This record gives sequence, structure tokens and C-alpha cells, in this order.
Amino acid sequence: MIDIVRQRLRNQRLASSGFQKPGEPGEVIAWLGAMQAQDFAGAKWALGMRAPGITDADVDRAFDRGRILRTHLLRPTWHFVAAADIRWMLALTAPRVHAMNAPYYRKCGLDTRLFARSATIVERALQGGRHSTRSELASALRRAGIHADGMRLAYLMMRAELDGIICSGPRRGKQFTYALVAERAPRARMLERDEALAELTRRYFSSHGPATLRDYSWWSGLTIREARAGVEMLQKTLVEEAIDGRTYWLLPPATGRRSKLAPVYLLPNYDEYLIAYKDRDRVLESSPVTRRGAVEHPHHLILDGKVRGSWKRMPGTTVTTIEVRPFRPLQKNEGFALAAAGARYGRFLGMPVTVSCG
Repeated sequence: MIDIVRQRLRNQRLASSGFQKPGEPGEVIAWLGAMQAQDFAGAKWALGMRAPGITDADVDRAFDRGRILRTHLLRPTWHFVAAADIRWMLALTAPRVHAMNAPYYRKCGLDTRLFARSATIVERALQGGRHSTRSELASALRRAGIHADGMRLAYLMMRAELDGIICSGPRRGKQFTYALVAERAPRARMLERDEALAELTRRYFSSHGPATLRDYSWWSGLTIREARAGVEMLQKTLVEEAIDGRTYWLLPPATGRRSKLAPVYLLPNYDEYLIAYKDRDRVLESSPVTRRGAVEHPHHLILDGKVRGSWKRMPGTTVTTIEVRPFRPLQKNEGFALAAAGARYGRFLGMPVTVSCG
């Protein structure tokens, strides 16, 4: 019987990278298919954990140069996606996101005609590499007589993303900008629907398996019927495992990819190791013992593949402090492993990191 936790750690490239070139975050994203990224700093660290030598500055450069993009796909939230994959992945998954968004479109008074008019205005504003912030695009819409603020503006922008018109541009200081997909990813591939479904299915079960159809449907935003169709397309290559009454699927790992599993990971919130599965009982601690009145931090402390605490980052000008709150006192060897994990995070950030455990 396969060990689900250990196999996922390997396939997610947390325990065995498989990426030999430092400074190539796009390779990590292409392997995963896409990566949830509404927390930009956390998503950057998720990339850093999976490839040797990648730093925070490397991810920023790749993002600003358009090698990796941030947009809405799979589910109604931001994801990182490789520039080459944005068009076929949007074409496959956007219809389901539209269906999930439909009640909010109606609530905001948005219809097909208004979306088309808004898209034309936004496209004109961004043409020729004129990367603009959301507030700047809102001003352009208001000048054209379109009420655009709050949730209404958010759904106007999301619709333009899902329709493959706009995506992330380079950051302007700490501000995010939008750019045209046609200019940001001019060589992005398009695939026929069945080819796209097979490709997304292959990537998910290669990088996230062992996983169930329910897990894949949740991650991709596709229906169970669509997810099953994708699995059937790969029935000659996928491995099926029945464990505790559930059917799991995975692709056989490549030979020679084994490595020693690290005992401690400082996992960011929304990391694929947790968020990519509908059923998370394999990695969640069933009865965590916490201090009375303690409030969990946003990120996850992973011990031996399971969530057994939380942590937060407190940035400083010369040093970053990580405050860790485990569910139980750490053993001596776990304390050493936590210090090593903190040092790795420091190398990613390019500054010293101190770890406080309480």
C-alpha cells in the first residue's frame, strides 16, 4: 500500500525537487499546473520551497518579466500560471468559474453587454504596454460612464481575466498592475478541449497524487463528470489505489527521484500541499493540543508530513522573525529541524531569520 503523505511530499516537489536549475519558478508552476496565489508573499515562498536556489528576488523578476502570470482560473481566486499555459487553461476552466460567479454578476448588475463594453475600454487603456493599476482602470471605466468600484469593479476585472483579455503586469513598487494577455503571453498555447482536459489531468495527478476524483474536481473547478472523463483519457498511464474505502489515482513516479524527507516544513497559507485537496484528513492533525486562548497564526507548521502547528512572519529591516506555535512541545531533533527550516527561509528572503517557538 502506498504512503499517501510521503508520496504527496515527493510529487509536490517538497521532498524531492526534480528541478535542477536555480531561479526558474516557472518550471515549478508548470509542474504543478497552477498555484493558488491570492497571498503573493506566501505563494512566492511556496515556489521557493520546491526548487533549490530560488529566491524571493528570482520570483519577483520572473513575475515582472511575465514568465509567470497571476490571474483568475480553476476557481474564483488568483493563481500563478506559467505564461505558456494561460490560454488553454483559461479556455478549459473559465466556464465553470463563470458559473460559480453568476449569482454575483447578477447581484452587481453585470450582464454580457456591460462586460463587453468594459473589456473594450480596459483593452484600449492597456494597449502598447501601458500597464495600469486597478484604480487607474476604474478611473477609465468611470470616465466612460461605467460605475466601477468595490465588488462591481472586482468582478469586471475578473471577467476580463477569465475571458483571456487581461492578466498580471509587472508590479509598480508594491502595487499590482494589469496587462494584456496578447502582449504578456504572445506565445501562449491553445489546445483542443479534450487535449487540454487530458493535459490538466496529467499534471494534477503527476504533481498532486495520490488524489481522488473529488480532490481533482475541487482543485480544477471541473465537475466530477469532467474530472472522471479526464481520468478515463489517461487510464493506461494512471495507477489506481484503493485505500480505506477511497479510490486514489497517481502517475508512477520516475525512477531515481527518491530523497530523504525533511521532518519540518514552514508551509505558507494556501499552499498546494493543503489547498489542492477536498479531503485533507490525511495531513490534518485530528486533535491538536493548543494553549488555552491561543490564536493560530496564518501559516502551517508541518511535522512528518502533517499539520502540527502554525507560524507567522514578522518582517524587519535587517532580520525577519518567525513566531511558531506548535500544537505540542517539540522534541529536540524537531527543534533542530525547525531551525534548519528557518535558515532555508532566510536564504530565500536574502536576510537572516530568527525562529521563536512558543
